[in-house]
Amino acid sequence: MSIQRAAVWGSPIEHSLSPALHNAAYAELGLESWQYSRREVKESDFADAIKELDDSWRGLSLTMPLKRVALEVADEVTERARRVGAVNTFLRREDGGWIGDNTDVYGIVESLREAGITEVQWGCVLGGGATASSAIGALAELGCTTPTVYVRSKGRSRGLRNAAARLGVQPVIEPWDSAWEALSSDVVISTVPSLGADEFAVQVAEGDDPTAGPLLLDVVYDPWPTHLARAWHSRAGDVVGGFEMLLHQACLQVELMTGRPAPVEAMRRAGSRDLAERGVPGYEMEGPRSEQLSHGTGLTEDA
Repeated sequence: MSIQRAAVWGSPIEHSLSPALHNAAYAELGLESWQYSRREVKESDFADAIKELDDSWRGLSLTMPLKRVALEVADEVTERARRVGAVNTFLRREDGGWIGDNTDVYGIVESLREAGITEVQWGCVLGGGATASSAIGALAELGCTTPTVYVRSKGRSRGLRNAAARLGVQPVIEPWDSAWEALSSDVVISTVPSLGADEFAVQVAEGDDPTAGPLLLDVVYDPWPTHLARAWHSRAGDVVGGFEMLLHQACLQVELMTGRPAPVEAMRRAGSRDLAERGVPGYEMEGPRSEQLSHGTGLTEDA
């Protein structure tokens, strides 16, 4: 039985949930010859590390800081990865080369659909980095091609603007201090680190309107819940955590690498069990969205 290998690469990488998710998929699918591991790889070492891989390697999940450099190293890049401007998946070609792909947009779309969001008229994004590019791509797939993006520095949103042009999206870039306007939208996607939205969380918690706002997808997954998620939850607003995005993008990776449908629920159980064993906080929360809150987790990991 020849071994088929896959792994998640990035730096740092020890926190990654991807091995738990992918290995659970292999077990459920009966793929006994498949193995999934993790490896610390820095951006400067990526090209050389790829050259070291033998023919047993079938695919890679790529997290930060490798998503940009992977665009340059890949022998071929899919249209969806080119448009977003980031690669989080490497797939082995028959000739030994590598295809760069992106499953982040899919992960966001499926997370929102699972929460009941199938169409978005007005979507808002907090932050203007690489994950924000995937967020506006996801909103476009759900019908919103003019999302509002709240950033601290418009000068640092060039990458997002370029991605938007490739995606056919026309974002409205607004200053961070006006983010409270997002409470009137259909969906808010926060792509900032766990402490990055704290001041906005205060505005949410202290707002005058007691009615529930739009659904919040917070891509953070450890620690969980973030202050923003807690504030949102306290106002009876629906919240989806970063684990859901990670789960669904991993499901597409499994399908692309193995050619088999991903066992979503088996992977969900494995990821949740791993988080519980780590003692990730958030499982004690109760309320109308307690299940989704408990399955979110604050480190952001796109692979």
